[in-house]
Amino acid sequence: MWPASQAVAEELPPRAKDYLSQAQSSIHAPVGAVVTAASAVDAMLKSKGYKDGSLYSRIDQAAKDHIITPEMAAWAHEIRLDANDQRHADENAPLPTPEDAVKVIEFARALGQFLFVLPARVERGRKGEA
Repeated sequence: MWPASQAVAEELPPRAKDYLSQAQSSIHAPVGAVVTAASAVDAMLKSKGYKDGSLYSRIDQAAKDHIITPEMAAWAHEIRLDANDQRHADENAPLPTPEDAVKVIEFARALGQFLFVLPARVERGRKGEA
């Protein structure tokens, strides 16, 4: 029996929200959850205007532009590599475990909080909305 999925923040862009929701729902299938959560990360960066080049270059550019911290970029690269191992069926890479899937999903959730949820809360607070 798996724990119930957490709700995905409404503030996320629609495509990122869908990917993250699907990743959370498929945690019982860790390969799919890892790849789908990595797609959520990519969709978040694209929604912030980082569309050119590879995911590698988009992560680096977001860090260079101070959209994400260097530590977040390092974690994003780990996630990217984990997903690449699965997308490319790397025979030398181990299959992800449910715990690996949770790690990737947690990063995607944290990135969404940082890029979309927190800024939306600040905006609402400054407008006097709760």
